Amino acid sequence: MPGGVNSPVRAFKSIDSSPVFFKRGKGAYLWDEDNNKYIDFVASWGPMILGHADPDIEAALKEVVESGTSFGAPTRLENEMAAEVIKCVPSIEMVRMVNSGTEAVMSALRLARAYTSQRNPKQTKIIKFKGCYHGHADSLLVQAGSGVATLGLPDSPGVTANATQDTILADYNNPDAVTEIFEKYPGEISGVILEPVIGNAGCIPPKPGYLEFLREITSAHDALLIFDEVMTGFRVALGGAQEKFGVMPDITTLGKVIGGGLPVGAYGGRKEIMQMVAPAGPMYQAGTLSGNPLAMTAGLTCLKKIQAPGFYDELERKANYLINGMKQAIDAPLQTTVCGGMFGFAFSSEPIHNFADSSNMDIERFKQFYLSMLEQGVYFAPSAYEAGFVSAQHSDEDLDQVIAASKNS
Repeated sequence: MPGGVNSPVRAFKSIDSSPVFFKRGKGAYLWDEDNNKYIDFVASWGPMILGHADPDIEAALKEVVESGTSFGAPTRLENEMAAEVIKCVPSIEMVRMVNSGTEAVMSALRLARAYTSQRNPKQTKIIKFKGCYHGHADSLLVQAGSGVATLGLPDSPGVTANATQDTILADYNNPDAVTEIFEKYPGEISGVILEPVIGNAGCIPPKPGYLEFLREITSAHDALLIFDEVMTGFRVALGGAQEKFGVMPDITTLGKVIGGGLPVGAYGGRKEIMQMVAPAGPMYQAGTLSGNPLAMTAGLTCLKKIQAPGFYDELERKANYLINGMKQAIDAPLQTTVCGGMFGFAFSSEPIHNFADSSNMDIERFKQFYLSMLEQGVYFAPSAYEAGFVSAQHSDEDLDQVIAASKNS
C-alpha cells in the first residue's frame, strides 16, 4: 500500500511518527494491536456518533446480512432512508444515495451545472473556499485543507489545469472576496460550495451573518448554494449546520453518520433541482452499490437513535466541557471552537477564522502535544488541521482523564 496506508492522514507523517494499528473499538474506546487502550476522538472521522460497536447497529446488521449484502436493485430500506433524511434535513426534498462523500460532492457539482446551464450555458464556474475539503475529485482538489495541507501539497499532480479552470478560490468568512468574484465573472457562477463549518482546517465556524450573506448573493445572481455537510450533517445538529444556523442551501451533500460506520454518501435538495438527475432527468449519475442494504440498515438505526430528546444538547455539553478544560490546563496560547459534537483546538495566539489563520498555528507544539497525549492513551486526529468529535459514549470521567493528561503535554 502506498505509504503503508489507504488514506494519507493515517500515515502520521505530519507528526513525524508511525501510525497506530487498531483492532477493536467499543463505546468511546479503541484498542491497538498491542492491546493499548485509547479514548477516541477521531470517531472514524465523524460517523461513530453513538460510539464504536453500538449494540443496536450490530444487531440490525446481523439480521439484514442474512438476507444478502447487495442486489443492485431497489429495496424498501433505500426508501426508508430517503424518508428519514428528508424528515431531518430542512432543505432536502429529494435525495440520491451514493457510496462516499467524494462521490456525493462530484455529483452535486455536476447537478448544479446541469441546472444553471439550462438558462445560461456560461454558468459553469464554482466558487470554493481555501481550506474546505470536498473529497478528491479533480475540480475541487485545490487548496483543500486536511490531508493536503498536512502533506504540504497545494494541490495534486495528475490534476490538470482544465479540470480546475472553472474552480475559483475565495477566503472563507470574507464576504468581500465572494462579492469580487461575482463582479469579475458576471453570469458565469453556477454555484458556491463550502463546508458550513470547516472541519478540514481545524473546526472553523462561520462568522455571524456569513452564511446568510452567501444565501443572499447566490440568490441574487441565480447561482446555487451548496452545503457540503458530509462532516457536519447530523453532527452539529440533527438537521446539520443548516438547521443550527438557519440558512437553507439549494443542494446538500451528506455522508458519515447516515452510514452508521459503513461507506455511504448522499446528495439532495429542492425537488425541481433533483429532478434533473437520471432517470427523472438528463444529468447522469449511477452506482451499483448505492443504497446497499448494510449501509442503509446501519444508517437508519443510527438516525433513529440520535433523535432522542436532548441528544445534541448533551453532545455539545461534553464538547464544551472537554475543550474548556483543555484550555485551562494547557500552558500555551490555544484557540478553541465547539459546534455541536465537533470541536477544534489550535496552538495559536490569534483567532482562527479561515485557512490562512489556521496555517499560522504552531505545528511543532501540536506534534509535541499529540505524541504526549497518545502516550497517555488519548487518540486525537494525527493532524493539526482536523476537527475532533465526541460521542454519546464519552463519560465525564473520560473527559476528566483527557484534561488531566493535557496538563502534562
